[in-house]
Amino acid sequence: MISVIESNRVESKRELNDGLEKEVVGFLNYSEGGEIYIGIANDGSILGIENSDDIQKRIVERIKNNVYPSTMGLFDVIIAKMDGKDVIKVIISSGPEKPYYIKRCGMTPNGCFLRVGTTVQQMTSEIIDSLYSKRIRNSLGKLLSPRQDLTFKQLKIYYEENGYGMNDKFLNNLELYTDENKFNYAAYLLADDNGISMKVAKYSGTDKVYLIENAEFGYCSLIKATENILNKLDIENVTKTEITSTVRKEKRLVDPTALREAVINAIIHNDYSNGIPPVFEIFSDRFVITSSGGLPQELSQDEFFEGISAPRNKELMRVFKDV
Repeated sequence: MISVIESNRVESKRELNDGLEKEVVGFLNYSEGGEIYIGIANDGSILGIENSDDIQKRIVERIKNNVYPSTMGLFDVIIAKMDGKDVIKVIISSGPEKPYYIKRCGMTPNGCFLRVGTTVQQMTSEIIDSLYSKRIRNSLGKLLSPRQDLTFKQLKIYYEENGYGMNDKFLNNLELYTDENKFNYAAYLLADDNGISMKVAKYSGTDKVYLIENAEFGYCSLIKATENILNKLDIENVTKTEITSTVRKEKRLVDPTALREAVINAIIHNDYSNGIPPVFEIFSDRFVITSSGGLPQELSQDEFFEGISAPRNKELMRVFKDV
């Protein structure tokens, strides 16, 4: 029998109730994020829920409409099977724009919560003020695009290819506007035409003495540029063969799945506010990927190496996840 035990990162609920937003806010403000299971008793036993599709939709709408700043790209709601029963699993990332709060209560102790052990606690005014002062003000959603004559034909094609229907609110739903209703920097990166280019340099040996190719991929939607870079690196990811007395072993220079993951992470989490895009270098024995910006302000080096995630560009995360 499956059992789910509550912890600092796991909360269980018998049913959907009025406390959902408080739990979500607590995990958004927590350095590790967390998971909420609905349909599970406090002792961990699986109860299951009825009408799971309807409840899933209600949860998505409640988080989107009742929690601020925007949580787009920071949570997912899935239906899981446990002991043959439907259970809702809400996965929440640590947010980059702390403090998060319940909209109707505002950024006050009544609206701001933090996960502490297996509970959620109200934040003090001092903690709220401290987090707000550290809030990442250079997020792509707040930065104004250097151009406003943007088009998004490429992006729409990628969405349509993945089965999404487009409507007039397409760009607004992806949060590509500032509060002043102008295109933000995320929109600039995803537009058909922009000034962002990523370099792929190839060297003949294990150092930078002999540069044999210096290609640029960009000036187009970041999604399209990413696909072009992935294709280029896949071609360069050569297969090496070792022949022994009994078997012929073939192995690529780098595991293709790991390489793809590294490339996409480098592009999504790059700090574009400083104007420096990621760089990709190919040597005879390795690939080197450089993503600019360092760690987000709220994440320490120790926390990073422990595997804690703090997304930098939630607008890009949402789009890359979709397509």
